Amino acid sequence: MSNYYRTNNCGELRIENVGQKVTMSGWLATIRKLGGIVFATLRDHFGVTQLLIEDEAMLEGICKETVVRVEGEVLERSSKNPNMETGDIEVKVAAIEVLGKCQSVLPFEIADAPNTKDDLRYKYRYLDLRNPQNHKNLVMRGKVLKYIRDKFDEMGFLEVQTPILTSSSPEGARDYIVPTVFSKGEFYALPQAPQQFKQLLMVSGYDKYFQIAPCFRNEAGRADRMTGEFYQIDFEMSFATQEDVFAVCENFITGLYNKFTNLDVCKAPFVRIPYKEAIEKYCSDKPDLRNPLTVNDVTEIFKNTEFNAFKDKTIKMIVAPCEDKPRRFYDDLGKLIVSYEGKGLAWLKYDGQEITGSIAKFVTEEQKKALIEKGNVKAGDSLFFIADTKPMAIMLTNVLRNALGDQLGLIDQNKVAFCWVVDFPFYEINEETGKLDFSHNPFSMPQGGLDALNNKDPLDIVAYQYDLVCNGYEMLSGAVRNHDQETMVKAFDLVGYDQSVVEQKFAALFNAFSYGAPPHAGGAFGFDRMLMQILGYDVIREIAAFPLNKNGRDLLMNAPSKIDEATLKELGIKLEDK
Repeated sequence: MSNYYRTNNCGELRIENVGQKVTMSGWLATIRKLGGIVFATLRDHFGVTQLLIEDEAMLEGICKETVVRVEGEVLERSSKNPNMETGDIEVKVAAIEVLGKCQSVLPFEIADAPNTKDDLRYKYRYLDLRNPQNHKNLVMRGKVLKYIRDKFDEMGFLEVQTPILTSSSPEGARDYIVPTVFSKGEFYALPQAPQQFKQLLMVSGYDKYFQIAPCFRNEAGRADRMTGEFYQIDFEMSFATQEDVFAVCENFITGLYNKFTNLDVCKAPFVRIPYKEAIEKYCSDKPDLRNPLTVNDVTEIFKNTEFNAFKDKTIKMIVAPCEDKPRRFYDDLGKLIVSYEGKGLAWLKYDGQEITGSIAKFVTEEQKKALIEKGNVKAGDSLFFIADTKPMAIMLTNVLRNALGDQLGLIDQNKVAFCWVVDFPFYEINEETGKLDFSHNPFSMPQGGLDALNNKDPLDIVAYQYDLVCNGYEMLSGAVRNHDQETMVKAFDLVGYDQSVVEQKFAALFNAFSYGAPPHAGGAFGFDRMLMQILGYDVIREIAAFPLNKNGRDLLMNAPSKIDEATLKELGIKLEDK
């Protein structure tokens, strides 16, 4: 069927099309007037083509970003552009028609969109997305989504959409709540994840489920986490073990990265690191295994120290090759630690004979010898120390390890290093309340089952919980699920929720477990974070079509916004000024 507006797309014309008469439609991306002759470029979804306009009057009243329809003949360019897919040809324009007018002054230049302030770009996101790179990002997003669906279908998973309007439940983050005129004073919640629904699908008799699920958490975003809403590749499997989940994930993720990147992707099976070892060796449950630096706990070496900065502290040490580094290098690292609310950074240098540095006079010869042996220190190495409370020491040492790996050029940016972090503790002490709390997913199966819950110290119980980590980012979180009613009640009882609370907060899941629930396991990949890494971005908002800004505002649609009094009254809501 013919198309009045175009016979050809802007990105498809090549040298073999020379001599053809064509009709194209798109946006005028550039206009260069050269003494009566005009060279312009026409851009559409498919690419860019150069236009040759010999009569400048044809463009009277037409500015950049106007939508036009042009008719003309394809010519071979005398000056070809190897950086342009259509750089061998141009279209000599015989006629031009305006289809969509544009203001003469743009909020920002489309070509310079990536360098424009975020809030301005997001306010005019429809202009921002005209930038070819931003446009390609969304095209890639669509291709990755298709690959995901095809791959999970190939592996025998059924795609099911679960509800967006659901009930609030204590799952670790703040909910978005939604009022309704049908039940004044009661509220829906937007799902933080489809956790209960996917388990209920397993109880319903489905074998393998997946969906690319929208998730909502009423919390601030950050560079690697979307504000407000995000997507995850959610999946669950009946009669499955942890090993079954790992096999599915490794098959999927290696295929995805090999298809959409040119990076050196590690081979399956991936390295498995128990949570406790990850914290001890890397001071992180998301270790970047491209970084060869490891951590030593040297608290015992300094147990009798007279150095006040180390007294009664947890002390972590990283040994790194820093030969010939200037004093400023060490000072800048110290400033970095202080910016994370650390008390500072101590360091020593070893030249093969002597140890010198900022704290050398406070370190005894016996301690120096022990440090060299503990850290396998070689000539040219420097020893970096973090001394603080245990939680702060762990956090700051992770910051230090990442910074050293980056600044010393130890990280191969061409590599993709996956690893599984396994055996997470089921419980932890909540720092704010001082009480026992879930450390991960409350619906997980504790290793040892009900017997462990009844007889072990809760802080010694580990769960069949796992994270898939890629280059320092958490790519997936999952678990073997608890599918036993009695075990579920006991697990929540230990954190202060009695059976009545469990029955109220998780009524559907609790009741379903009394009607024959299969063993099941699964997880969820962070889709946006995964795509951010595939596309090589450090800021996750760049790969979304219409993101909120870092403060959680939709500048394009002006949301959140105030609701009129009549609507509030209809919903049974009254606002109080505070």
